[in-house]
Amino acid sequence: MTGGAPVPVADADAAAWGDLLAGSYRQIGDRAMRDLPIYNDALGVEAVGFRRFNGTIVGIMVTPWFMNVVMPASAVAQTMSGATVQVRFPAGNIEFIISEVGQMGRIASCSLFSPMFQLADMAAARATAEAAIVELMLPADSEEAVRRREPATTPIDRRNFLRGALTERRE
Repeated sequence: MTGGAPVPVADADAAAWGDLLAGSYRQIGDRAMRDLPIYNDALGVEAVGFRRFNGTIVGIMVTPWFMNVVMPASAVAQTMSGATVQVRFPAGNIEFIISEVGQMGRIASCSLFSPMFQLADMAAARATAEAAIVELMLPADSEEAVRRREPATTPIDRRNFLRGALTERRE
């Protein structure tokens, strides 16, 4: 490899990397996390939405104690564990923390949820993770992103209220 550029991987390779990382987190969960008060017994460990992105891998890791965006650290930084690095995604810049995870080595992660008690089951956790990866890959200036940021209703002001402009008209 020349110039330090990451080697592109197939989506299947990205999913496989996510599955390996999930295996490491299962071991961590069984060994060190299960008895902690932040562990949500209703959840398991799952790699969600792992894919190629700019010549590397990115996806969402769901565990009973956190949900993070993760990617191999080698693709984004040559810094030590604990350091932070900004990565540009279509949705904008995201700050990642570099850490070591079992046999996987150094990874970059960005916390989405921790602890995970607001998610009742794996179906909810998976749906949340899938929605998060979609949002991450949605360009910030796209029509869809702009539409999502617009308020669903117009703000209530006194003039419109008194004119009856805020009431639903039925015919």
